[in-house]
Amino acid sequence: MKAADGTVEVVTADNILIATGGRPTFPPEIPNLREVAISSDDIFWKQQKPGKTLVVGASYIGLECAGFLHGLGIDVTVMVRSIFLRGFDQQLANKIGDHMKKIGVKVIHNSVPTKITKKAEGDWKTVEYKTIAEDKTETVNEEDFETILIAVGRSADTELLGLKEVGVKTAANGKIICSEDDKTSVDNIYAIGDVVEGRLELTPTAIMAGRLLALRLFSASKILANYIYVPTTVFTPL
Repeated sequence: MKAADGTVEVVTADNILIATGGRPTFPPEIPNLREVAISSDDIFWKQQKPGKTLVVGASYIGLECAGFLHGLGIDVTVMVRSIFLRGFDQQLANKIGDHMKKIGVKVIHNSVPTKITKKAEGDWKTVEYKTIAEDKTETVNEEDFETILIAVGRSADTELLGLKEVGVKTAANGKIICSEDDKTSVDNIYAIGDVVEGRLELTPTAIMAGRLLALRLFSASKILANYIYVPTTVFTPL
């Protein structure tokens, strides 16, 4: 274990549990994105009003952020690559999208940012984005925003754990491959939550999986987490 001050400590244990979760993804194809944009985590740490805001992504995180920012009186635009709330019922997803537009959230459809440039003065940035029309023609547009919030998904936080060195197998996306009893490819190393390949990315399911794992490890329980028919909630205006 390496601490923030650089000191290294060696810790041993009979069992090791990895529950590092996920972190917001920043698309690598946009140069210097981390220098000009923030994530859904960062928005809660801002000390000043974000001003005119572009939310890139129409996932539940993107729409939730756009919804509460609009509720606080912020000028908000959502950039949608294809559809609202991929993976959710689309009739309901479109009702949410239509309502958000009705209450004043602006939406840029069928578009992706290609370049973000910080302006010479102040916090404003120029976003260059590509729009693909139904006839497949492409147009390039520009618009200025004070805050760019990237909400295009989350990635497993495994990069710095040294999993390969100890033989823990991961998928191509960095998530850990586990059996149904949360065991990795190494007998005494377990993983739960968003960091595991194929698991629901929901905090309550990770908490329950952790409780059940503890019971299996330290008592006579054999109960496994059940991921079928788990309800989820999207906190958007509707």
